[in-house]
Amino acid sequence: MAQRRRRSSLPQIEDLPSLKGPVDVPAIKSLVSELLKALGESPGRNGLLKTPERVAKALQFMTQGYHQDIDHLLNGALFPIEYDEMVIVKDIDFFSMCEHHMLPFFGKCHVGYLPNKKVVGLSKIPRVVDAFSRRLQVQERLTTQIAETLRSKLNAHGVGVVMEGRHLCMMMRGVEKQNTLAVTSSMLGAFRTQQQTRAEFLKLISRNAVGDLA
Repeated sequence: MAQRRRRSSLPQIEDLPSLKGPVDVPAIKSLVSELLKALGESPGRNGLLKTPERVAKALQFMTQGYHQDIDHLLNGALFPIEYDEMVIVKDIDFFSMCEHHMLPFFGKCHVGYLPNKKVVGLSKIPRVVDAFSRRLQVQERLTTQIAETLRSKLNAHGVGVVMEGRHLCMMMRGVEKQNTLAVTSSMLGAFRTQQQTRAEFLKLISRNAVGDLA
């Protein structure tokens, strides 16, 4: 079962979360210890002795996107080229954390763009996906942040982003539906205004696209 959601209003680049200060690991450790006590556990028992430190380091890693500079990330990876066909990087694995319950959601991200006299190094697209995924997120905003950023930085004729995510906040709790897949999309420029361009992109990111082209 799949849920498909599209946002009609798109956030602007200046509305994206700004860089934060350094992570306060000692404070997180202390809070995790208090949380364990509140749950009725004993932070001093053998299996939990290092849990506060482990959780603090895990959260530091999983939110590192707040501290990544997109301009620095793309610096030196934009190349002038006369190429006007669609560029697609699909099946990019992503992992993020729901900002409502702080539980993980994860899945695949598919990105396509129409170059405007320059392309970006292919490895940089997954890095952009990671930079925005490694924050407290909702999938709808994550999708549009990736699309808006690539459109702005590449000055592309169009950008399309489709994300397929499985949310543990739906799988482990709440409705407890383990097979539900949330699908979100952001289509900008030619991907929004030209039905043929959008249809080509959606076909090429489909699961059997490689076989269709063989």
